[in-house]
Order: sequence, then C-alpha cells, then structure tokens
Amino acid sequence: MSNSMTGAQAMVRSLEAHGVRHIFGLCGDTTLPFYDAMLQLDHPISHVLTRDERSATYMADAYSRVTGRVGVCEGPSGGGATYILPGLIEASESSYAVLGITTDVSVASYGRYPLTEVDQEALMRPLTKWNTVIKRADHIPRMVRQAFRAMTTGRSGAAHLGLPYDIQYDDVPADDVWADPQLASYPAYRTGPEQGAVEAALDAILSAKSPLIVCGGGVVISGGMEELDRLATRLDITVATSISGQGSLAETHPNCLGVVGSNGGTDETWEAMANADLVVFMGCRAGSTTTSRWEAPKPGTRVVHCDVDPMVIGAVLPTEVGVVGDLRMTLAAMNAELDRRGQGADTFGGAAAIADIHKRKFDKFRALAQSDATPIKPERVIATLQAVLPEDATVVSDPGTSCPYFSSYYQLPKPGRHFITNRAHGALGYALSASLGAWFGRPTSKVVGLMGDGSFGFTCGELETVTRCRAPITYIVFSNANFGWIKASQHDDCGARYYNVDFNRVDQAAVAAAYGVKSWRVEDPAKLEGVLREAIAHDGPTLVDIVCQPLEEAKAPVRRWMG
Repeated sequence: MSNSMTGAQAMVRSLEAHGVRHIFGLCGDTTLPFYDAMLQLDHPISHVLTRDERSATYMADAYSRVTGRVGVCEGPSGGGATYILPGLIEASESSYAVLGITTDVSVASYGRYPLTEVDQEALMRPLTKWNTVIKRADHIPRMVRQAFRAMTTGRSGAAHLGLPYDIQYDDVPADDVWADPQLASYPAYRTGPEQGAVEAALDAILSAKSPLIVCGGGVVISGGMEELDRLATRLDITVATSISGQGSLAETHPNCLGVVGSNGGTDETWEAMANADLVVFMGCRAGSTTTSRWEAPKPGTRVVHCDVDPMVIGAVLPTEVGVVGDLRMTLAAMNAELDRRGQGADTFGGAAAIADIHKRKFDKFRALAQSDATPIKPERVIATLQAVLPEDATVVSDPGTSCPYFSSYYQLPKPGRHFITNRAHGALGYALSASLGAWFGRPTSKVVGLMGDGSFGFTCGELETVTRCRAPITYIVFSNANFGWIKASQHDDCGARYYNVDFNRVDQAAVAAAYGVKSWRVEDPAKLEGVLREAIAHDGPTLVDIVCQPLEEAKAPVRRWMG
C-alpha cells in the first residue's frame, strides 16, 4: 500500500473498513471521483444504482432494519442532497443507523455561486443524529469514524457526510484509514441499567393487578426478543406493541396481544390498554399513535418506562420508575433479578385475557375476510397472505391502506424484524424501494412489498432497479383510485365532503409489465389465492394489482373511524 491515497479512495477504504458491503445511490457531477475510486479499487462493496435518491435512502433504511448493520446511501450535490432527506429523517426518528453521503461543490468555490451550491450542513442538521460537511481530505477517515460511532451507539440514528468535489482528489495518509470493528453493527457499546432501577421496576410491576407491557421498536433493535419472551412467559403478563414494535414477540405467542393504539389497534386490543393499572413502556416513546392521542394510560395509571434514551423517560407521562439502558440488557437484568428472588410463578393471567380478546377480534375479522364481495375487501387480502406466505417472509408496507390491516390482523409467526413500515414520518413511496434494500440484507427470505396505488405512483420507476437486480420480490397494490387514508378522514371528519383525493384508475399491472415485472390484475376474490401463490413462487419480480374496497367504505382498524 502506498503512503497516501486520494480523498475519494479514502472514503471507499473507510467504508470498507467499517464492514460496508452495499451502497445504494445515484450518480452526479460532484460524484465523479468517488465513483471512479469505487470502480478502480479492489473492494467487497457492491454499489446499487437507483433511479431516485429518496429510493436509495429507503433501501439503505430497510437494509439496516433487517441486518443490524449501517445502511449506506449516496447522492450528488443540489437536487441529490434535497431528495435524500426523507429517508434520513425516517431512519433517525425510527432509530435505525443509516449513513447518507452527499458529494458537494468544491470547497474552493464556496461563496462564488457555483451550480448546485446549498448549505448541506444546515439542511441536514435537524434530520440526523450527527452530520458534517468535510472541509479537508485528511479529515475524511476520522469523520467517517465519528459518523459510525454516532449512528451505532446510544439511541441509533442517521448520520450525514458531505464530501466536496475538490477534496476527493487531495491526498490522505493511508495509515489513518482504520475502523473500530465494534461499530460495524449496532447497538454498539451497549450500556446497562442501574441495578436499583431494575429492582424498583420489578417491585412496581409485581405490585400491580393488571400490568401491561407496551413494546416499541427498541426491543427488536436491541435484540431483546428472547429475554422478553422469558419475562412475559414466567409472569404470564400481557405484551402489546406499537406498529414499530411488531416482532418483539411472535404474534402467535400466547402472551402477545398485538398492536394497540389508533392505527392497527382495535376496540378489543384497546381494552387491555384502558384496563391496565400499570403500563410498562419498553422502547416505546408513548407518542400519539400508541396511546390513541394520549387517551390511555389514563391519569393516575402507574407508568414504568424502559428506554435506551433518557430523554424519553417521563417526557409524556408522569413516570413512577424510569430504567435507562439497552433493552436486551434491561430485560436480561430483570430476568436475573427474578431468578435471584426465586420468582417466576407469579401469574397475571395474561394469556387467558388475550385468548378472549383475540377470539372476539378475529371472529369479526373472519366474517369480513371470507366475503366474496367486490371490490375485494382488504381483510380478504390479509387472510390470503397469512395462508400463502412462508414463515420467514419479510413484509414491507407503506403507511397507507395496507398498514393498519396488516398490523392488526396478520399474525407474524416469528419474533424479530419481519415487518417493516416507515411509521415515524409516514412518507408514501417507501415500500417499493425499501423492499429491495430488505432483499439485499436478507436474500434468503421471501420479501413482499405492500402499498396503495397512491404510493405506487411515487416511486414506480424503481421497478427498473428491481428488475435489473433480478430481485424475486412480490409487490401487492391495494388499488382504490384515491389517497385512501385522507378520503376516509374526510368521510369521518368533514361529513363526507371529499376534496381533491381521487385520481384516475391506473392499471398498475400493465405499468409493471412494461418494466419487465411479471404481473397480474385481480378483481375476482375467488382468483386471489391462486394468483398470490403463483406470484410468490415465481423466481423473479412480480406484482399483483388488486382492485380493493376503498377505505372510506371499509372497516379499517383505525380507532377514530371505528367509533
């Protein structure tokens, strides 16, 4: 190895040293030296060319969610930097480690009105956990290290590095390119809870009559699923989740209630939230959705809050006990303390209460899921997916029509991150691209992308990327020719006064076919299962366009529409 390399080469080598194996991105003028370095150096990183920088970031986001490694995306200055924003804010708010690299105009041209100049550091500051525009080539290795340290420690999140054009050509000492192997995956450098806090939390839980654990995304991010299973089983305690928390337990587990709250929750699951005398928020921020706009826990309900981020403890609700630490370590410490006390036969009757709630909830669901009505009811689509998908499938959904139905009624048979949706900022167009990132991260799993036809219109150009990568993803479009969530809200909140929510019916199957995707359009419910089985079995990208009952006419599991 020579004693120096260019800034662009140092960036490639620094990413390689941190264990990066995939980069999703889109070329631009300011990126030329970076791409040239990726071409000419011998390294194990594969670059996936996307058709939109938003999509590149969504791919990096889903890749990070399924692998527990940093997802990396890149784009050029100007428009590239602005298009990459949506995915970075989603990853940061959802606590996933995603690195956005945007190349930039030359440092030497700052203030001289060069084309595509924008203050990238100011642009990215509110959206990321850590961010800088690098001003000198010899700073590149240390700034990459700092970005990885920020993304993977504490509450994980997104970082941004700006890489100006001219410093990509400047010299960097080769011996400064190194990495801490701990930072190749996350959570890195876990910190555990105070012993006294764990004891106090258990004392509170064991003194309650009907406690409820509510899990957010933190349990899966920390890999605390086995410890949670042990705790829930030994205490026979009810475990509910937010949508982001799905997978904290297998949803077939006798102690898993399922999703609670205003989206994906039902009146039946809400009973557990409304009737709890103590709620343990576990890696969950107690935000508007999980609490149904803070309807419950009611004032006076006792609260125990466990989270890796001390800023969320007591931020929303008065908290009796706060436990700050990595959730896997916190749950392990709780189990160890119960072992020490010789406790484990205490029973809160969670499984019996859940069995009763599930019977009532799923009886209603089955009545709709078995309907032969047209347009096809979304419940029928979910029931059919439950019948045909393999146990280890990875399902990615946009936050629109498909999300509440899937979150409420599909029962994930395995713990872990097998359902992905962008709950923090809810941008449409996520699932089509994110599915490809999930497939790169977990190529042996059947990946399925769910979306409405409104979402399909945002990023359908990425179907070209999917076909070029030969990814055997199955896309399912819930087609109702409107922005369904808003139309349903106008139905309930505005006395069914609809304004600017409908668009022309598009043949999504024909659009997909033009990109080289094997596709079907289904209007007859009797044909749905056969088509889905064929699509899932096909060794290549597929799309099934299902003409569905519109949300404003449906019984979607969204609490404010069910009243």
